[in-house]
Amino acid sequence: MGMQLIDTHCHFDDNSFDSDRTQALARAHSAGVCAQIIPAIARSWWPRVKAVCDRYPEIYPAYGLHPMYLSEHKLDDLRELADWIEREKPLAVGECGLDFYIDDPDKQAQQRFFEGQLELALHYRLPVIIHARRAVEEVINTLRNYPGIRGVLHSYSGSQVQAERLIEMGFMMSFGGPITYARANRLRQLVADLPLDSILLETDAPDQPDSSHRGERNEPAYLGLILSTLSELRGEPETLIAEATSANAQRLFGIACP
Repeated sequence: MGMQLIDTHCHFDDNSFDSDRTQALARAHSAGVCAQIIPAIARSWWPRVKAVCDRYPEIYPAYGLHPMYLSEHKLDDLRELADWIEREKPLAVGECGLDFYIDDPDKQAQQRFFEGQLELALHYRLPVIIHARRAVEEVINTLRNYPGIRGVLHSYSGSQVQAERLIEMGFMMSFGGPITYARANRLRQLVADLPLDSILLETDAPDQPDSSHRGERNEPAYLGLILSTLSELRGEPETLIAEATSANAQRLFGIACP
C-alpha cells in the first residue's frame, strides 16, 4: 500500500468535472488520494454536493455559504443550513469566512453570514472550513468570540504570527497550489516553519493549480505535487508528511482513508 493522502478542500462537484468525474477520481486514487472533502459555496449547490458525495463514498460533504457568493445568499439560508446539517450530518460547516479582496465587499453582510455559520458549527460541534482573503486578522478577531470552535483556514495566506495565534486557538491551516510557485517566498518560508501537526493538504480543485499545471484545470490527482513541494521546503520525507497530514485530517474532521 502506497502513501494515503487526504484532499481536505476540493470542489469536485464543479461543472468542469461533469464530463470526466469518474476518471478524475480514478486518477486521484492512482496518486494516493484516498478521501476528499467538498465544501459547498451556496444553497443552490448543496443538493449537487450531496449527489456527488452519495455517489462516491470516499468523498465527504461540508455545507456552507461562501463569502464571495454573497449576492446569492439570503438570511433564510442560515435556517435552511441548520436543517441540512441536522439531516445530512456533514463533517464540517463551510466554506464560510470573509473575503475583502473582491471589489467593493459588503463587510457587514459577510460578517453576519460568517457569524451565523460559526454559531451553527458550535451548536452541532462541527469544525469550520474558513476562507480568509485579505481578512485573516478580522477572521481571528471574530473567532475569539466563539471559544471552543475549531477548524481550518484553507489556502492560508496570513503571517507566521497570525498562524501561531490560530494554532493556539485550535485551528489548522491547509495549503495547495500556491506553495509550488517559486516567487511565493513568504508562503514557502511559512510552510517550512509551521509545526507539522497544524498542516493539512488541499488542491482547491478546479482552482489554484500548482505551477506545473498553471492555466489548466486543477484536480485532486495533483495533491502529490503539493506533498513533494512541502517535503522539499521542510526537508522532511514525503512519507512522514503524508502520514502526519492524514492524521491531522482525521483528528479535525473524523475522516479516515477507507
